[in-house]
Amino acid sequence: MSRFVRKKSTELKTPDGWRPLLHEIIFEADTPAGKWFDVLLIWSILLSVAAVLLDSVASIRAEHGGLLYGIEWFFTILFTVEYLLRLMSIGRPLKYAISFYGIVDLLSIVPTYLSLLFPASKYLIVIRILRILRVFRVLKLVQYVREANVLMRALRASRRKIFVFLYTVLTLVIVFGALIYLIEGEANGFTSIPRSIYWAIVTMTTVGYGDISPQTGIGQMVASVIMILGYGIIAVPTGIVTVELSQALGQEVSTQACPECSAEGHDPDAVHCKYCGAKL
Repeated sequence: MSRFVRKKSTELKTPDGWRPLLHEIIFEADTPAGKWFDVLLIWSILLSVAAVLLDSVASIRAEHGGLLYGIEWFFTILFTVEYLLRLMSIGRPLKYAISFYGIVDLLSIVPTYLSLLFPASKYLIVIRILRILRVFRVLKLVQYVREANVLMRALRASRRKIFVFLYTVLTLVIVFGALIYLIEGEANGFTSIPRSIYWAIVTMTTVGYGDISPQTGIGQMVASVIMILGYGIIAVPTGIVTVELSQALGQEVSTQACPECSAEGHDPDAVHCKYCGAKL
């Protein structure tokens, strides 16, 4: 009886035996197979993006359009298979699908299929260049991975402060836009409040396109206040992120990916994933 149970147990585990191996090759770069997979993936990404860039040049497209079209579809099918394999290699595919890399991977293949209905959409394939972010893991540049994780944690921790800051800036440009519209009016190029808000944004960010500018003395005084205020506002988000960065620098993280949800950023001595609880 025990022999029968042991045999049955082994048969139940066999179908999932391929998943850890597939996950190790696709998501990890610690083994030779995993490293070669990621290196080939990065070269494929670079070549596919190069083909799209060349296709946007009229003279090259006229002479080699057919070849570039075939290359585009070859890499799209290749990346589609790779995306499906990524979903199959983890225990919780939805977690990966809605993660940053999961969304980027999906967006990198969708434009080619959309080009069957909207031809111009194929140039959105250049978003594939974002997948090169994996080069830090492939080349084992752990110090760069660590700094990237620190930056991400700092931005995530300061998101509420940044939101309040942006809301304040939005309120100010609306108020100043309405004010300059009342002062200058349509005669001086401020034909509407939205256009005046656009001017306020350009002025507060110290860009200054110069397409419209105040002509009256009061309007120029308001513009001066906005410019000075803009210099002070620029320093605010810098200070917010700097504080969070100083707090995040003391936290060490590993580059290991969770086999269930593909999440990274775990502590070096972590045994379980802090996002889904799976064993690492």
